[in-house]
Amino acid sequence: MAGGLFASGALTALFAMALAPPSTSQDVPTTPQPPAERIRVEVATVNGSGCREGTVAVAAAPDNSAFTVTYSDYLASAGEQSDPVDFRKNCQLSLIVHAPVDYTYAIASVDYRGYASLQSGANGVEKASYYFQGSPDTTSESHRWRGPYADNWQATDSKPWEDLDWAPCGSRRNLNVNTELRVLLGSSDPGRTSFMTMDSTDAKVSSVYRLAWKPCPGK
Repeated sequence: MAGGLFASGALTALFAMALAPPSTSQDVPTTPQPPAERIRVEVATVNGSGCREGTVAVAAAPDNSAFTVTYSDYLASAGEQSDPVDFRKNCQLSLIVHAPVDYTYAIASVDYRGYASLQSGANGVEKASYYFQGSPDTTSESHRWRGPYADNWQATDSKPWEDLDWAPCGSRRNLNVNTELRVLLGSSDPGRTSFMTMDSTDAKVSSVYRLAWKPCPGK
């Protein structure tokens, strides 16, 4: 699905920009070096009101340190000219990470980016979770912005090394990634529109999933 979206030179430039240290008080865990063999991330299934078929692209960083998810039509809105169901948009992705069989990986941190225009009294909420197929362990976080607000937004979720959820060695399990945007009118004027997107107005990479790596036992 991501084929043809990025030229190799543009891809390298985008990752250099997207992987710059995020402005957060939480430190991204220090991890061993990624495997030398190039990984590939493939979209198995797409479902949700925020990511119609053909509006999502996934690409792995050249150094295997991360992958990105780019959305082109992910917008929640409330107020004038918005349908009642538009206040909530979601996207459920099932991803296949083609990695060397002698390595396992975990999601160390995620940067979510977008743009919000919230009237005074309105609220915007971003929620996200991810888990490996068949695993009971789910990582979930949410962030809220209060109007008046009209700017790009960014949220970073991270976990310490000892709390990471690792892909099982010896079997390939899909990585399920769920995101959600909500716009709540609250006390704002219902005659004015508030909205929130999961991308930036200048079309930069939206979500960056940074990977931790380690060799499988006995490898």
